[in-house]
Amino acid sequence: MENIIREGLAAMGVAATPEQVRTLAAYGEMLLRANETTNLTAIRDPAAAARLHFLDSAALLTVADFSGGKAVADVGSGAGFPGVPLRILQPDVKLTCLDSVGKKMDFVRQSCAELGMEDVQCLWGRAEEQPQLRERFDVVTSRAVAELHLLSELCLPLVKVGGLFLAMKNPDCDEEVKRGDFAVRTMGGRVREIRRYDIPGADATHAAVVIEKVKQTPPQYPRRWAQIRKKPLLG
Repeated sequence: MENIIREGLAAMGVAATPEQVRTLAAYGEMLLRANETTNLTAIRDPAAAARLHFLDSAALLTVADFSGGKAVADVGSGAGFPGVPLRILQPDVKLTCLDSVGKKMDFVRQSCAELGMEDVQCLWGRAEEQPQLRERFDVVTSRAVAELHLLSELCLPLVKVGGLFLAMKNPDCDEEVKRGDFAVRTMGGRVREIRRYDIPGADATHAAVVIEKVKQTPPQYPRRWAQIRKKPLLG
């Protein structure tokens, strides 16, 4: 796993020290070991995990600037992706991981502590039920959580005006982005671009939808999850 991560980061042009590569691999080993008894990820092969979890997460460093002590929230973080690899590779990131599955946040919290990252905040709950997080973050990330018209209402309220929401998607997401544009604009966002990137060694192309927060989210949003699903913002 360590060699795949090292070579993949170099191929993507992502800088990493030997210690950072070792820490990424150690987190991967913790994940696969814990996954034997707790369902954290469907990916069980170490090489696939290195590419489809770690390199995929690290690719966001080629999409946006995470330097300067930015506050980052990873919504629907699951087993810590993309948030934890970003924190390892950009150590001054102030990371909050949020997921509705408690056992996943327990794993992330314990693993980060073992790796000396006790400052990573792990919250168990739904994004739309966290008013204390409203417009607190420079960057919010989310990977494979929901379609953009739903996801925007969960994530954009957490982004500061002037910040970014990075939604990680499949490469053929153009129609999804068009469908989600009304929700993005209603939440105070603007789609800047879709950045596609290749994952070295995986024969896979993924995409990051880059959304700027250009104005504050109206106070009536986000709604409860049941209402978001029942009456989605589709224009």
